[in-house]
Amino acid sequence: MTPEKLKKLEEIASRIRIKTIKMLAGTTGHVGGSMSIAEMLAVLYFHEMKVDPSNPRFAGRDRFVLSKGHGCPALYSALSELGYIPEETLWTLHKMDSPLQGHPDMRMCPGIEMSTGALGQGISTAVGMALGAGMRKSGVRVYSIVGCAECHEGQVWEAAMCAAKYGLHNLVVFVDFNKFALSETTQHVMPIDPLPQKWASFGWHTMEVDGHDIGKIAAALDEARNIKGKPTAIIAHTIKAHKVSCWVGKWQCHSVTLTADQVRRTLAEMGCGSQEIDDTVVRMEQR
Repeated sequence: MTPEKLKKLEEIASRIRIKTIKMLAGTTGHVGGSMSIAEMLAVLYFHEMKVDPSNPRFAGRDRFVLSKGHGCPALYSALSELGYIPEETLWTLHKMDSPLQGHPDMRMCPGIEMSTGALGQGISTAVGMALGAGMRKSGVRVYSIVGCAECHEGQVWEAAMCAAKYGLHNLVVFVDFNKFALSETTQHVMPIDPLPQKWASFGWHTMEVDGHDIGKIAAALDEARNIKGKPTAIIAHTIKAHKVSCWVGKWQCHSVTLTADQVRRTLAEMGCGSQEIDDTVVRMEQR
């Protein structure tokens, strides 16, 4: 990857975070799990996958399933960057008539391949998509992001066994390993270590990367393209609420309502100007 492309993707990841904070200002939402996946989304949508916002359902597109559906504010931000939805639509998050609900809805929002939120079901759907694409020899690749606490679900491992049985080398699953569940650390709730070895033991080609290092994420995806006969799991070590200093690395940020002061501070730390911040706070107070 060229330095220019790397810088561009880093800027996109930053804009995904900024839009996510603006979107969540004035409503309750999943700050922590959205902020930990920004780089993965930037690399997938702007470097790796074949997609066409002008024709969201074209047959040859690659598929992405956000299995940890509560992280959808970051996904909505990425879709707006691509042009699937207008930026103004982001500020309708959670409203009754909005296409942007608290979990992704494929019937309402362009670019969403699968309605998710019931943990374990997203990866299962991704396995089915990859199996179908392989049977058709279509060349379509399927990507998914699974939460580390989602790996507490037995259905995740049933899907993992199925993918390995059918040798789905067109399937890549990121595990957003931010080390936290809804109410505590994953180690406290239900230990999942050693996570890389677990995925490998289920028959997956397994890698570990810094989930906030765009170059390493892209390199891992390059490696995955050359794997034959088995699916790939990329264990992405991340920080919950990355770049949100008031909540970074705290389990309490799973779902929160940001105060106006927190919104101001966070957007300032992300490089936003005073007018942009003021506009966000005004919109926040009007919601």
